Amino acid sequence: MIPINRMEAEAELRKFIGAEAYVHSEATSFLFVRNFKVRVTHAFIAGEGSFRAALRFDGHGWLRMEALTHFEVDGQGRLLLAGYDDRGRMNVALHLGREPFPE
Repeated sequence: MIPINRMEAEAELRKFIGAEAYVHSEATSFLFVRNFKVRVTHAFIAGEGSFRAALRFDGHGWLRMEALTHFEVDGQGRLLLAGYDDRGRMNVALHLGREPFPE
């Protein structure tokens, strides 16, 4: 993973607008969602240094993740966003893909 460049990461995130996507999302010790299938209608990234991503789902509301620091698009076209603390530990993750994530 590489440090987030807001414009690049947001461009990748916006590729999911209008499409059905599978969401994997987690935040250390208090949230975990995997293979939640939604149709993405809006997608944003905001902030500097530590970023926030927001996704709106048709008929389901919003998902917002904070403290994101790194991203990559893997070989299967999945967008992987993660937030690491100053000791290199992952605190949050938001992954989007067109196919279900492995269980």
